[in-house]
Amino acid sequence: MAMDASEIERLIKEGIPDAKVEITDLRGDGDHYAAMVTSASFAGLPRVRQHQMVYDALKGNMGQALHALALQTSVPDGQS
Repeated sequence: MAMDASEIERLIKEGIPDAKVEITDLRGDGDHYAAMVTSASFAGLPRVRQHQMVYDALKGNMGQALHALALQTSVPDGQS
């Protein structure tokens, strides 16, 4: 069963409350998405840890209801 983009956004924001999330459906099939997640909580963390935080927020749906997620993370401008 595919995941809706709004559900992906909701889960990420629930797990990372200050996150700004932009979701793009890459194929229109509800299985392949791109996500751009910006959060001050990523400051000082290596990219792999930032991505782990997003995957944790998805509560095990990655690889299940959500087949593929091209993920980009960043810290808001002016923070590092």
